[in-house]
Amino acid sequence: MSVRAAVPGDAAALAEVHVRTWQAAYAGLIPQDYLDSLDPAQREPGWRRWLADLRPPTAILAWESPDGVAGFVAIMPSRDPDAEPGETGEITAIYLLPAYWGRGAGRELMAAALRRLTEAGFRQATLWVLGTNARARRFYEAAGWRPDGVAKTDDSWGFPLDEVRYRRDLEFAADGAEERDLLG
Repeated sequence: MSVRAAVPGDAAALAEVHVRTWQAAYAGLIPQDYLDSLDPAQREPGWRRWLADLRPPTAILAWESPDGVAGFVAIMPSRDPDAEPGETGEITAIYLLPAYWGRGAGRELMAAALRRLTEAGFRQATLWVLGTNARARRFYEAAGWRPDGVAKTDDSWGFPLDEVRYRRDLEFAADGAEERDLLG
């Protein structure tokens, strides 16, 4: 099992992971009719375009299980208006098929994302999480992320999503101890 840069040929697998993870992780947190309407085939063309147009430091990293792509993490420069340009990177998505939850794959994806952001020269990273997503919040906090007091409501999905921002520093210890901690 490994983490690698995603390529356009991964579009169908990434769309599948994206949809199936949303359906499992957000059940009871966002409208069920919306979750039921999600279709990987409808998301695949968007994934194909996005993967073809990626420019560093923006990246999609795929986690491969023996059965194929089973998770991904997306990183880019922060989109937040209060971010210092070139100083703050952002994890815009991290998703893993439910069959792999609690087995270390999420920690591998997170460590790879933090490493990439650090290599790109960012000193801090942020991510946004649904305020009611207790499972995700526990995962982030275990990886050293902390809420920074900023919240927003995202209405772009046709219903409100109340999100909180998490932040962490990106200075790995020279001996890699912090990275080992993330990998367990």
